[in-house]
Amino acid sequence: MKVLVTGAAGFIGSHACERLSFFGHDVVGIDNFSDYYSMHLKRLNAKALTSIGVPVLKHDLRADDLIDVLPKDVDYIFHFAGHPGISASSSFEDYFSNNIVATKNLVDYAASLPNLKMLVNIGTSSVYGLEATFPETAAPKPASYYGVTKLTAEQLVLQKSREKRFQSCSLRLFSVIGPRERPEKMYTKLIACALNDDEFPLYEGSAAHLRSFTYVGDIVDGVVSVIGKDAILDGEIINLGTEVEHTTQYGIEAVEKVIGKSIKIKHVSARVGDQLRTKANIDKAKTLLGYNPQTTLLEGVEAQVNWYKANFGKRVVVIE
Repeated sequence: MKVLVTGAAGFIGSHACERLSFFGHDVVGIDNFSDYYSMHLKRLNAKALTSIGVPVLKHDLRADDLIDVLPKDVDYIFHFAGHPGISASSSFEDYFSNNIVATKNLVDYAASLPNLKMLVNIGTSSVYGLEATFPETAAPKPASYYGVTKLTAEQLVLQKSREKRFQSCSLRLFSVIGPRERPEKMYTKLIACALNDDEFPLYEGSAAHLRSFTYVGDIVDGVVSVIGKDAILDGEIINLGTEVEHTTQYGIEAVEKVIGKSIKIKHVSARVGDQLRTKANIDKAKTLLGYNPQTTLLEGVEAQVNWYKANFGKRVVVIE
């Protein structure tokens, strides 16, 4: 199959490209190489892909004429690209252009493809709101610009299924961790702070927040299992994550255990829109995808620490 992956130089997108290529698919990546976070990390991810024969094209979904610049013989599209997370330095326009405008352009491109089997949107548990413990039938209540714009992007994709233009589905991901995690995310920051003897900024009240921390390999298992299930997945929304919950405090202690030292904590003001609890309800994923995440949090942290040490040692890659 010819597979196009957007956001291919990113955290989860790069892992998905590797897995799809391993399974024998002809994979093409696309990324705009935004400077939202470490360009060095994105180039490192892209280099890993090109080394296994997966090209990563530099194009911006917001501006480029995708019909002219992207391949026309694509069977599947996996749409990871977007403006991620909750950041005080990001404006509404950042989220709007990268999550809504970019997705609309991609949808228009997808509608032009003669052999497209499915467009797979990569969504987020943030659409559920401050508590993300629900099945896919629950009414979304996003509490951040990120959640609002990702919900809109999801609906832009699923609209085409309702119109019978092409088949599509959306996968809502829960708190992914592992090698290549973005520099501003919790575990990369914890690891960097531990190795550099720096203070970790802990948002007020967040130590007790509950998360379904899911290893990236388990997430990718679910993502790639979509291929070949087009008919049963058309128009569907599916949660991907683990049913196991851990507090942020437990996550901090897991990193301390793997690295073997305590982490200095700096308490900072609470972050607006931050989720209080996520627990992936994956009954639907189990039924439709045979999804069964197995990696423990400690195993995931250990893999991420080993990757960080191998690629960065003690060099700081954290952004504020």
